[in-house]
Amino acid sequence: MTQDDSSRCSVLLIDDESFSEDIITHGLKACAPHTLRYASNPEMAVDLAKEIGATVVLVDMRMPEIDGLEVTRRLRADKDTEHIPVIVLSSEDDPDIKAKAFAVGANDYLVKWPDPRELVARVRYHSDAFIARRQRDDAFVSLRLSQEQLAASQSALFQAQKMEAIGQLTGGVAHDFNNVLQIIGGNLQLLKLVGGLNDAGRARVDVALSGVERGAKLSSHLLAFARRQPLQAVVVNPGHLLREMDDMMRRVLGPRARVVTEIEHRLGSTLVDPNQLNNVLLNLAINARDAMAGSGTLTIRAANVGPDSALLPPSLPAGQYVLIEVADTGTGMPPEVLERAFEPFFTTKPTGQGTGLGLSMAYGFVKQSGGEIVLKSAAGKGTSVRIYLPRSEGEPAQAEDVAAAPLLGGPETILVVEDEEDVRSATCGILSALGYRVLEAPDAAVAKGIVESGEQIDLVFSDVIMPGPVSSLQLGETVRTLLPRAQILYTSGYAEGVLAHEGKMEANVNLLQKPYHPDALSARIRHLLRHR
Repeated sequence: MTQDDSSRCSVLLIDDESFSEDIITHGLKACAPHTLRYASNPEMAVDLAKEIGATVVLVDMRMPEIDGLEVTRRLRADKDTEHIPVIVLSSEDDPDIKAKAFAVGANDYLVKWPDPRELVARVRYHSDAFIARRQRDDAFVSLRLSQEQLAASQSALFQAQKMEAIGQLTGGVAHDFNNVLQIIGGNLQLLKLVGGLNDAGRARVDVALSGVERGAKLSSHLLAFARRQPLQAVVVNPGHLLREMDDMMRRVLGPRARVVTEIEHRLGSTLVDPNQLNNVLLNLAINARDAMAGSGTLTIRAANVGPDSALLPPSLPAGQYVLIEVADTGTGMPPEVLERAFEPFFTTKPTGQGTGLGLSMAYGFVKQSGGEIVLKSAAGKGTSVRIYLPRSEGEPAQAEDVAAAPLLGGPETILVVEDEEDVRSATCGILSALGYRVLEAPDAAVAKGIVESGEQIDLVFSDVIMPGPVSSLQLGETVRTLLPRAQILYTSGYAEGVLAHEGKMEANVNLLQKPYHPDALSARIRHLLRHR
């Protein structure tokens, strides 16, 4: 035996004659290490066996009220003592009594008083067997737990791989979709700019443009899920954002719903795209409204979470985070729905009442922002969405008021670089209609040649992803070297891995996301040209 307490022999002796303690103590001197506990009251047998962690029980056969057979029955009837070895001590070497003892569950039978060598051998044998059984059972429990953890890890890995595969697919689709929307929207806007439309024609164009805007929102959600949408991240305090959104949340939920906002004092800041965070929270509020059928309670919490917090999920490394939780008292989700909740286009709402992109957009945005999103729900018990974002020690940025500007042009020269001919044609048409002198190039190599030719250019409007030996970034370097006063405005369906680093763009990069509206294009160009 080792000195480890888990393998120490612990003997419980039950006998109404007190002198038996001295006899057994003397007999077990050679059984080291061991502990012995004596009790004269057999009623205490089960409780004492649990208390001392007995590995062997010695019980006298003949006692006034409860005999050794009944003690054995009671030990076997309790789940915590049912496997502890029991050795019956009897003054009678009677086969019938022995048979009864073994029938009720005794492991051994000794005639009083046994030779110390035999006593030690029997006690050691049964104690070691019990300890070995206990260690085997513990090993099985540990193995089962490890198997369960492995199965959970495999399931999480499979889910992550599935979401990544879907993300790659949706990102590629959204990129091509944005180019198509830009062709349609650009030409429709060009029709409005050149004039000649009657009222009916203008109305038809406006209806078509509203469809383009809906498609653009859909594509934006897809890109957010795919983590392909460049984020203009700044340091913000989520508490300020939540307070500003409070009125909007109440309008979204309606008069029958109750909104509870709990924001921790001195809530930390985080580096995040505030517009995208606003969209995510608004989508979660809409989901909650639908789940509660317009009534119920929506609780919005914001708190600091440290490395030792019980609120920190195991999927996140230890660190400082800001937690934003949106919880509702709605219908909740059964397990099979919860498992697919983040998949794009998966929805349990009736046709026409939801796209199934709210949670998928939130998932992509949070992951791209370096955080984690945890969804908990049960049918009939509501839903909780917890968003964890890394804390930032920086000072929150001051929001800039951007006033709506009319559609403006100017006499400057703009170089449009776009490999999609239809997109390039529509964009050049719009800029020409605004009065700009427009040069065009089908790729960055041709554009680089125009810049190197000495042409005076005030602004380069370039797509990010184009074929050819020269990249848009190399074109940008050439422009900055040869035309230091010229501005560069990029555009893309998405710019992952080109302008964005880990999904976030540098503050000095100017990007206009496709599909863009002429108003937005005009305003961005005038803004950049004024700040040359």
